[in-house]
Order: sequence, then C-alpha cells, then structure tokens
Amino acid sequence: MAATPGTLNIGQKLSEGKTKQIFELADQPGLVLVQSKDQITAGNAVRKDQMEGKAAIANRTTSCVFKLLQEAGIKTAFVEQHSDTAFVAARCEMIPIEWVCRRVATGSFLKRNPGVKEGYRFSPLKMEMFFKDDANNDPQWSEEQLLETKFSLAGLAIGQCEVDVMNRSTVAIFEILERSWATQNCTLVDMKIEFGVNMATQEIVLADVIDNDSWRLWPAGDRSQQKDKQVYRDLKEVTPEAMQIVKRNFEWVSERVKLLLEHQASGRVVVLMGSISDLAHCEKIRKACTSYGIPCVLRVTSAHKGPDETLRIKAEYEGDGVPTVFVAVAGRSNGLGPVMSGNTAYPVINCPPLTPDWGAQDVWSSLRMPSGLGCSTILSPEAAAQFAAQIFGLTDHLVWCKLRASMLNTWVSLKLADQKLQACSI
Repeated sequence: MAATPGTLNIGQKLSEGKTKQIFELADQPGLVLVQSKDQITAGNAVRKDQMEGKAAIANRTTSCVFKLLQEAGIKTAFVEQHSDTAFVAARCEMIPIEWVCRRVATGSFLKRNPGVKEGYRFSPLKMEMFFKDDANNDPQWSEEQLLETKFSLAGLAIGQCEVDVMNRSTVAIFEILERSWATQNCTLVDMKIEFGVNMATQEIVLADVIDNDSWRLWPAGDRSQQKDKQVYRDLKEVTPEAMQIVKRNFEWVSERVKLLLEHQASGRVVVLMGSISDLAHCEKIRKACTSYGIPCVLRVTSAHKGPDETLRIKAEYEGDGVPTVFVAVAGRSNGLGPVMSGNTAYPVINCPPLTPDWGAQDVWSSLRMPSGLGCSTILSPEAAAQFAAQIFGLTDHLVWCKLRASMLNTWVSLKLADQKLQACSI
C-alpha cells in the first residue's frame, strides 16, 4: 500500500519508544508514521542524552537501508521517506523479539561466553534472540521459550514455521548488508533487527528501524575506528566535545549508507540468436536479466551463415570495456556458442531453444565441445539469466543482493506451502 502524496493527516500516537514515536494516519488505516527523536540512549536508557540532528540522521540511514533491502527483494514494512525525520510504514503488530546476528565476537557475547576472544569470527553466522523487556534488561531467549509463549499477533500464531522464517530472514538480511558495507571497506560486526506482522496481510515483515543504533560497524575491520553507537556506550564521561564525536560518526554512516544503493560495477548480457524465430526465447532471458538490474541486448546473427558478422558483433561489445556475458541461442546445430567461446575471453552461455521432436539430439551440439572451449549450457532461459547474474554478482553487490533475497524468498515460499499443506492434511 502506497502513502498518499502530500501532507499526511496524522492521527493519535500509537506508541513511543526511546528513540521514536509511532502515529496512526487517519486517512490511511493500513499505514503509520514513524517519527524519529533527537535522543540517544544506552543500557536500556540508563544513559540518555539529546543529540541535535539525530532524528534526521537516523531517519536518513533507516530509509536508505530499507530501500536497499526492498530493492533486493526483502519484504519490509517500509513504504517511503516522508520528511527529514519520519517515514511511512505499513502498520504492524510487533513481535517482541530482538534478533541478533553476529559475524565477529564482541560486546555482550564475550561477557556471556567467557573464554571466547574478541574478534572470533562466526562462520556460519551466530544467531541469538532477546525478549524485549526493559525491566529485565531484555533477557536472552531460546527458540523453545519463544515457541512456548505462543504469541498470536495480528491474527497470526507464531509457531515453528514463523520462527524458522524469521531466523532464516535475519541471516539473509545480515548477509545482504554485510556484502553492501564491504564495498565501503567496512565490516558489519553484528546487527539487531525486529519483525512485525503486517496487520493488513498477516505477513511477517522486517519492521522497526535499522540505523546506527542497530549494528556495529568497523571500518577496515578495525575496532578502534568504530562508527556506531558503541562509541557513545564507551564514553567515560558525556561532554559536549564527546557528543560531537558521536554525532560526526553517525553523520559519516548516514552519508556512506547512500553509497550502498549505487552499483559498484557495470555489466551487461548480450544475447545472440541464430534466427529471429528465437525471439520469444530470448525475451525471457532479457526479462529475467532486467529483474536482476542487468542490461540485456538482443542481436541476430548466425555463426554458420555469417561467421564474419558474428565475430564483428563480438568485437563491438569487447571493444567498449563493459564486462559482458554472451548468451548463445541457436537451435538445431548450435555453432553460435562454440564459435563465440573459441574467440572471446568473456563468458559464453549456451541456451538452445529445444523442440520436442529433435531436442534430444540437438542438445548435443551445445554439450559436446571441442577441447579449449569453456562455454556452459543451460536450457532454461530464466536459469541462463540467473547464471549470468551470479557472474556479475561477484563484483556488483546489488546484483548479489537480489540473488540472495531470491534464495530467501524461494525458501520461504516452500516453507509456507508445506505449512499450508500440513494444515489441510490435519
């Protein structure tokens, strides 16, 4: 649901936390306004200070992070940034759990796990959950405790399936942000996030905020250069000069986070079809490439009937310096893929449009290559585009993020399908 442009009709305050307020939107019952505050806290507000400009800094950071995640394909409550200090979100009933994901051991983990040295690297990621209860300092919970509580929020019972979805989603979200921050030579050390149940769809979505209070960030992997709220937590004495340092760190993050939305490398897919009759097959490749944010060009050329023109087209795309993956679409006897592979150092993918009558025989011209040729063969047009995306994802974090989110969404859809089937079987 999109917010109506213009001035919002802000209704009553629904809730208020340490760093934000939530307001209903009177004309749009499925949406809320999330208003940040110029307040910074630590230790469940044992330490609390005003930091002029923090609301705008936090809102800018959160809005960029949610845009990055949404464009990758992660389901979030975020709708749009409304002002310097507020954004519009889907109205959710929040699940009172902080999901913490750690790549590097530091902070409270070391206190709870004596003997583990700071800097220990978790592979796979270390997952923890904490029940949101300020009075008891947000105690760590086990999965069993969460399940036994039998939360029911916005009409959705939180059972094993829902817990598994949040667990798997947290890992994917961390990995997407980790990969993105790596482009700025920053290590995402750990992160905490929260989920809510969308009150309109009864769907679990990433909610709340993700700003500089939500993670630890170490430029160049160096703790002494940390840019997150830990700097504020570590202050022996809160002075105006110290708060300026904290603010500069938050501003640094809010400026850098914008860069995470930018491609770090360019690339394209060039689809060569042996005949215009293959156009429908090639359009499927182009559509799939577009979903990954990869430009795709379609050309017609025959390596059998016009090898000189095929090589001229190849040289055209080799000569401008743009990283390119060639996809050869040729039915019957595929000479296009092998000729391209034997004459370019760029990757070549065979994606032959097989027919029911001769397909079993024709495919061998794509599979049996002379020595020295390294072209792969993928029969599905969508899978050929995905393989090209995996190649570009090695250097372009935004493409990689879309692939990672797609993996998550496929897993979640299977999980939910199984849950629905089991419910029908009972």
